[in-house]
Amino acid sequence: MARAALVVEDDPDIGQLLRFILEREGFEVTHLRDGRAALARVAQGDAPQLVLLDVMLPHATGHDVLAAIRAAAAWRGVPVVMLTAKSHEDDIVRALDAGANDYMVKPFQPAELKARVRRLVPPA
Repeated sequence: MARAALVVEDDPDIGQLLRFILEREGFEVTHLRDGRAALARVAQGDAPQLVLLDVMLPHATGHDVLAAIRAAAAWRGVPVVMLTAKSHEDDIVRALDAGANDYMVKPFQPAELKARVRRLVPPA
């Protein structure tokens, strides 16, 4: 049975790359392109095994989505990796303090991303 991953990324090229990487790791990937769609997905209740979340998104920020994930009972334990161009220490600390499990700065190395994903969601 495939594991489910949610990618919230507004850049279509990066979204496609993330889908490719995660599918090769055995995930079924849902790709959403804005914060409002991600908030709606969290509200539906059906949680994936992993979320990759950009910070700078249209309609709602990644921080808004992360807060909703951590507030939703079904999603509370889902590992969240923030994947963003925001590299200031304050941004990283804010995300980790809000419940992100990991934080990667774009541009990222695919092998490093795969290793971090495997650490959070070991292969079946």
